[in-house]
Amino acid sequence: MAQHVIVTEYNPLWPQLYRQEAEQIRAILRDNCVAIHHIGSTAVVGLCAKPVIDIMPVVVSLARVDAQKKAFEAIGYEVLGEFGIAGRRYLRKGGDERTHQLHIFEQGADEQIERHLALRDYLRAHPQDAAVYGRLKRQLAQQFPWDIESYCDGKDDLVRKLEQAALQWRRNKEQSAL
Repeated sequence: MAQHVIVTEYNPLWPQLYRQEAEQIRAILRDNCVAIHHIGSTAVVGLCAKPVIDIMPVVVSLARVDAQKKAFEAIGYEVLGEFGIAGRRYLRKGGDERTHQLHIFEQGADEQIERHLALRDYLRAHPQDAAVYGRLKRQLAQQFPWDIESYCDGKDDLVRKLEQAALQWRRNKEQSAL
């Protein structure tokens, strides 16, 4: 069955759903977990989104994550390996109507980690850009309600532009703090 692409208004319960899931993930990862972040559109107050909680654990060792496959499956995750991004472990929960996605990176994967955090923080600080992104997501969800690949492809150019702006914004903030 194809994944139904639904974009909804921001749900104020998303941060709570993230925290509940993060507790379970921390319990599995234990001392392998360096940090855990709520990323993606559900982490940006006011931004419409697919109702899927994106979580990015940062770990000491991906090999130790791989050894926890059965523990993740026990709480409902499908373990999909790198799934197109080298150095990542991707897990999803909820099947075609997924509810959560994990993007696990090893500490030292700074480019990937920074990209996700910079975009989240940039959209939080720039509601006008978040609104543009939200309008595009709504349009694409209406245009491709059963075609997640076309939905994602349609967002790709804007997401890349937003990521570049976010990375530059973050660098400028860091430089001005010196």
